[in-house]
Amino acid sequence: MRKIYIAGNWKMNKTFQEADDFLFNLGEYLENRNMGNVIPLICPAFPYLELVSDMAEEMTLSSGAQNVSEHKSGAYTGEISAEMLSSMGVDYCIVGHSERRHIYGETNEVVNAKIKRLQEHFLKPILCIGEKLEEREAGKTEEVVLSQLQNSLKDIKIEDNLVLAYEPVWAIGTGKTATPAQAQEVHKLIRDWLIENYGKEIAENTSILYGGSVKPGNLHKLLSEADIDGGLIGGAALDDKSFIEMLDIALEMK
Repeated sequence: MRKIYIAGNWKMNKTFQEADDFLFNLGEYLENRNMGNVIPLICPAFPYLELVSDMAEEMTLSSGAQNVSEHKSGAYTGEISAEMLSSMGVDYCIVGHSERRHIYGETNEVVNAKIKRLQEHFLKPILCIGEKLEEREAGKTEEVVLSQLQNSLKDIKIEDNLVLAYEPVWAIGTGKTATPAQAQEVHKLIRDWLIENYGKEIAENTSILYGGSVKPGNLHKLLSEADIDGGLIGGAALDDKSFIEMLDIALEMK
């Protein structure tokens, strides 16, 4: 059975006190609760990673970073290495997010290097892929998604050490969301690509998340689709009540 992720990407949000309050309330919810195959995951800004990773040692919670350097170490001011993340007990790291690709110019080749660094230190990458609005309107969704998969995962071995996230760029932070049927169509495309390139067993065991204005109101319908295994969630994951509500929805459907 694949894992279902309710993954909060906090991006550049929250003060220290706000982060601490959120985690306190989440901790009360998670304490002594059997989450089964549902994985609560918080990806905070770097200064709050230790808050999350320390809490993750005591209950069913996973911690994730929002970015990592493609370099091993050295004179790269402001960068964070995979070894640093590993030494803090971090579990996951987002790579290839559209904001990194389009604001900071990260290429598939850079994403590929980051995945390799993470796997060297036994951290699980959450690889984000997805098309822009003009690419979807031009009928290039399949071309873009498959190109990102092929190039980002070049020479990468997959076992139980990778999560994928389909995030149509036009639906991130816009209030728009792909319909469950639209999302499922691309998720199935990704699953089929995994079967072709990595085999059926790995494909069937790899969780593929949907990201793009996921919230409590649409999560149930998204999770009802055969190949959608949770959400990589932005705005709706900033509120502890909303995040907990989404955990409840996932638990009902596990």
